[in-house]
Amino acid sequence: MGGLKTAVQMDPMQSIDIEGDSTFALMIEAQSRGHGLWHYEVGQMWLDGAVLKARIRPVTVQAVAGAHFSFGAEEIVDLGGMDVVLMRQDPPFDMAYITATHLLEHIHPKTLVVNNPAAVRNAPEKLLVTHFPELMPPTLIARDRGAIREFRARHGDIIVKPLFGNGGIGVFRIKPDDENLGSLLDMFFAASPEPLMVQRYEPAVRAGDKRIILIDGEALGAINRVPAAGDSRSNMHAGGRAEPTTLTAREREICARIGPTLKAQGLLFTGIDVIGDYLTEINVTSPTGLQQIARFDGVNLAAAIWDKIEAMRG
Repeated sequence: MGGLKTAVQMDPMQSIDIEGDSTFALMIEAQSRGHGLWHYEVGQMWLDGAVLKARIRPVTVQAVAGAHFSFGAEEIVDLGGMDVVLMRQDPPFDMAYITATHLLEHIHPKTLVVNNPAAVRNAPEKLLVTHFPELMPPTLIARDRGAIREFRARHGDIIVKPLFGNGGIGVFRIKPDDENLGSLLDMFFAASPEPLMVQRYEPAVRAGDKRIILIDGEALGAINRVPAAGDSRSNMHAGGRAEPTTLTAREREICARIGPTLKAQGLLFTGIDVIGDYLTEINVTSPTGLQQIARFDGVNLAAAIWDKIEAMRG
């Protein structure tokens, strides 16, 4: 196969952690296969009539800290002329993010957008999971204070988090004797009109929150993320520690249950979060974990993703 012209819609190249960033791993793999790479940020994309354009720069990458990328001359292109667009900008999943999915629909699937932009828009991580209630801990999506208080009365120890947050930001554990729930709701509701996600606290999180990577609906790797002492959040951005792991029978059951839905929706690269026996999130926007799995298990999941992309491009 000839090289695929690949545009990467992502955050600034200067800001990424080359030792942990999954987008960087995908770019290194693409380059090693002879695919051309171009970089742009979501704010550098616009719809001109029926033509989706972007201000892009060719980019080469290398795993050298402080010198990990080099740009060529800037150009304005029709993104519909690309073979592949990787939609990899980080959340928050806000109206800007949603608008980007609408714009990318103008070129997909003629230009393969990974992940399918319509599916990304319809499957924010804390909402897609609610279609599998039998796999989840008790969960409430609500803005109604009475419903939230009744849920807490039923379950005692709860987790409260923004519906469209990321990286563990704004995630609170409210214990049964905690008097701060009312003040916390005041703060959330003053800042945003959105509902909250409220879940029963799962003590199993102390042993870790497992991130499982599914590629085209198939579970191919995992890491365990252990919260720092004194913190209930396992996110790496919040100080969680990555550990090697293997999948349990229950985790394989969860993956087998959700895998066909992910595949059918064109969600090629996803990462799910499992605490104990429960599925808590399905991450479709900008999943992470590829480099940690490569270090622990020696498995190159970036290669598996590109194998799928190349097969889809024929």
